[in-house]
This record gives sequence, C-alpha cells and structure tokens, in this order.
Amino acid sequence: MNSLLSAKACVGVRSPVIANSEERSTRRMMQNVNCRNSRNWRNVAVSCGSEKNGNDGIGASEGLDSGSFLSPSHNYAILKHRMEIAAKSEYYEEAARLRDSLKCFEDEVPVLRLRRLLKEAVADERFQDAAIYRDQLKEIAPHSLLKCSSDSTTLGIRVQVKSAYLEGRSQPTEEVYFFEYKIRITNNTNRPVQLLRRHWIITDANGKTENFWGIGVGGEQPAIFPRSSFEFSSTCPLNAQNGRMEGDFELIHVDRVGPRAFNVAVAPFSLSLLGDDDEDVETI
Repeated sequence: MNSLLSAKACVGVRSPVIANSEERSTRRMMQNVNCRNSRNWRNVAVSCGSEKNGNDGIGASEGLDSGSFLSPSHNYAILKHRMEIAAKSEYYEEAARLRDSLKCFEDEVPVLRLRRLLKEAVADERFQDAAIYRDQLKEIAPHSLLKCSSDSTTLGIRVQVKSAYLEGRSQPTEEVYFFEYKIRITNNTNRPVQLLRRHWIITDANGKTENFWGIGVGGEQPAIFPRSSFEFSSTCPLNAQNGRMEGDFELIHVDRVGPRAFNVAVAPFSLSLLGDDDEDVETI
C-alpha cells in the first residue's frame, strides 16, 4: 500500500495549491474556535476523544470534523493552517482567536512543549537546558528537529524545498497523511543545463524507507538557462504524521555534444503535520 501510494503521488506531477473554496469557507469554520478563556478551552476548541498513540485523548476540533476522533497534533495542524489563511485573508480577529487556541495545545502535546522550551532555552543562552530538550525530542520525535525546508547548492545548481501538510487530501482516520512539497531549481552557472531524472529517499516516522526513481520533474525534463530558475510542486503520502525526504537530480550540460551527467543533491527536509515552529522560514 505504501509503495503504491508513493509511486502514484511522488511522480512529480504539478499539484494545485489550496483551493479557493477553502478560503471562502474558512471564516465560517473558524468562528467556532475561541480560546480566550483558558479554563474552558477544552470545551470550546476541542472535544474529548481517544488517540491511537496513547497520548491524552483530545478529539476533533469543534467545527472541524466532529464525526471523527483526531489526535491533538492533527487538531493543532488544522488550526495552524486556518490561522495562516485567516491572516492572509485579513480576517485578523479570527486569526487572533486561532492563535490563542494554538497556544493552548502547546502544554498538551509533548512535541510542541519541547520545541517551545528548546527555542526559549537557545534564545536565553541556556545551552545545557537546550541540549536536554533536544535529546528528549530526538527520543520521542526525531523528525521534529528537521526543518520543513532545505537549501543546498551543488556545482552551481541551487535546490530550495519547502513542504506543507495537506489537510484536504489527508485521511487521518485511515492513517494517510498527504504533504505538498515545492521546489525551486536555480542555475547559478554560465552554462545551460537540463534535468533528466530524479531520485527520492522517503522515510516515515515508523522507520520505513522507500526509494523512488523517475524521469524528469513536474512531468517535464526542463532546460534551465544560466541565471534562471524552474519551479514545480508535487505531493507525497505517508502512513505516519511525519517523515523526511531527500534525494538528488540528474542533470546534463546542453551546450555541448555528448555531455556527462552529474548529480545535484536535494538536502533532507521534513514532512511534518505540525510544520515548523519558526514563522520566519523563507518561502519559495
């Protein structure tokens, strides 16, 4: 099942961004979430349920998916996603309410709490404490220490990646989680190149690793001229709430006959339901 999903979804076909219909419905759905009264936040923001992973049971957020029981991490991801849409759409009051709701989850989800403590310890230069929090994160959620973005340059070819959780395509009750990744390839050399093949290494939080090879990217074998870029997006499913991807692209120089192919690295990046805790991560 995993192999089939990866083969279908990681083929590099261009994928659409979040549908406009979701933005139109966001304002209505978000009005059910308000966590200003911290004593009643469980009743307002979430309903009680159970989680398969054995953490404290917190079910589906009110107004999100009341017919199923979702994990705290999944509810956090949904609220964070809708807060970003609200802010982008200038629904600032709703965005503020969702921001307050998100803060409530931080003390309930161990990964969120440790990430916050680690960030605060580094900012305060309490590096011994930071090391403790880092080691605890490595033990319970090693993928959480990897950013949902990466940036690497090989032989003058720069590859930037940014991933995000796709709530609309995921089926958490079936343990299927979809992630979108956007890639920009920039040719910083003085010679034109063409991208021929791709290779992905995909590892989920359960430790299962798959390799996938394919022709081109985004359904194309693009030629990238000097000082120009090519961008594409695709999706990848996991049977876990997080994982990681890395790989390489095979390219050739097209300004001479019989060129020798060379590989360009795609640095590891996270596929995380929770996303990054840093809001200033560069987007592409």
